[in-house]
Amino acid sequence: MADETTESKSGFKTVLVFSMLFAVLGAVVIFAYFATFRRPITTLILVRHAEKVIDPNNADPDLSPAGQARAQELVRMFGDAGINAIYATQYKRTQETVKPLADKLGLATTVVNSKSTADLLAQIRAQHSGQTIFIAGHNNTVPEIIAALGGPQYPIIPESEYDNLYIVTVYRTGKAKVVKLKYGSPSQ
Repeated sequence: MADETTESKSGFKTVLVFSMLFAVLGAVVIFAYFATFRRPITTLILVRHAEKVIDPNNADPDLSPAGQARAQELVRMFGDAGINAIYATQYKRTQETVKPLADKLGLATTVVNSKSTADLLAQIRAQHSGQTIFIAGHNNTVPEIIAALGGPQYPIIPESEYDNLYIVTVYRTGKAKVVKLKYGSPSQ
């Protein structure tokens, strides 16, 4: 009879320990699941700068008339899109691409180094999580930014293409979805 009582207590303790372990594990899983809801969804709109003046003697050319028209198209498309911040690189062509939109929205353009994708993304994550961000980059930096956000690896944009537009949605889980569109006049 004593053996049955000891065996019964031992079995009860085993069941109790496993039940508590299961409850703790379940609580951790539930906490982790709900913790992702505190991370907001961030949307980034990326374009390559608009058409530039072709001048082999100028490393930092202005936008051409076609580029200026494309920049105005961005105002029409995104003037009421709820953009919270605008980023451009140190080059005039990216700054001139976003200037009409920034003027319409009353936002200052944050200028970043074109070679510092990691710094750009760290700044966006720290200061603009859950917001809608507009970025004008270059034919090589736009695909780099998309990949760094968790999107697919796009090839470098051909030199003759200026009409690509990417909307990257970074979800609470850190995964990203990309929608690639065309805007303005078709590139030549």
